[in-house]
Amino acid sequence: MQVNSEWEVPKYELTEFKPKAHKYCVCIPVINEGEKIQKELKRLSHFASVIDILILDGGSMDGSLNHEFLFSKGVRAILIKKDIGKLSAQLRMGFAYALSEGYEGIITVDGNNKDSVESIPLFIEQLDKGMDFVQGSRYVPGGKEVNTPLIRKIAIKLIHAPYLSIIAGFKYTDTTNGFRAHSRKFLMDSRLKPFRNVFSTYELLAYISAKAPRLGYKVVEIPVAREYPKGKIPTKISPLRGNLLLIKILFGLLFGKYNPRSE
Repeated sequence: MQVNSEWEVPKYELTEFKPKAHKYCVCIPVINEGEKIQKELKRLSHFASVIDILILDGGSMDGSLNHEFLFSKGVRAILIKKDIGKLSAQLRMGFAYALSEGYEGIITVDGNNKDSVESIPLFIEQLDKGMDFVQGSRYVPGGKEVNTPLIRKIAIKLIHAPYLSIIAGFKYTDTTNGFRAHSRKFLMDSRLKPFRNVFSTYELLAYISAKAPRLGYKVVEIPVAREYPKGKIPTKISPLRGNLLLIKILFGLLFGKYNPRSE
């Protein structure tokens, strides 16, 4: 299948290790995560028999994504972004490739080894049931959080989740969590149009969460675990700056900044 010519997709370098084998894939955005992504892939390799694994690399320079290692862990392909943009750009890149390959559903999970990748079968189950957007949450019954930074927890529970829930018309509990699943039908909806350059940092995560229920798609939250390491949390963005960015994106959602021009 060809990528839609109207889609704005970052330039990337593709290396495929094996052909498509399953109807769903898991996309892992990552950049310079070192041992964390390697540990995650070792855990995730147990599920290579039921789902295809795709790496969405933002341009790692730490040697953690050695091709021989990726192949040994059952990774199907790695896409290396050769363009501007951060997380949302990586996701656009991965979504476009996955849809062009004919996948019926796409799961996403961060590449920092904080998430319960063992929950992958739960996402597959929900996609098989016909769900269109599945949000993993540590705050629903059965979910679990370990060492969540206090400022992050306050921001999620008191600001981000309540505010986004109002915009979406659906009660979310863990809106910054990148462990999610999306149906092909939802991502291909002309009213969504996720393949636009306006999505560069974290905008696409909030936009998709808001749009799924508003467009009438089937949405559900399922329990997952997210564990932060003890002590000082390694991060590529300061907590204050990160939370301010998330709030800025929420205001953008409220005022329709990310809506397609036709709306």
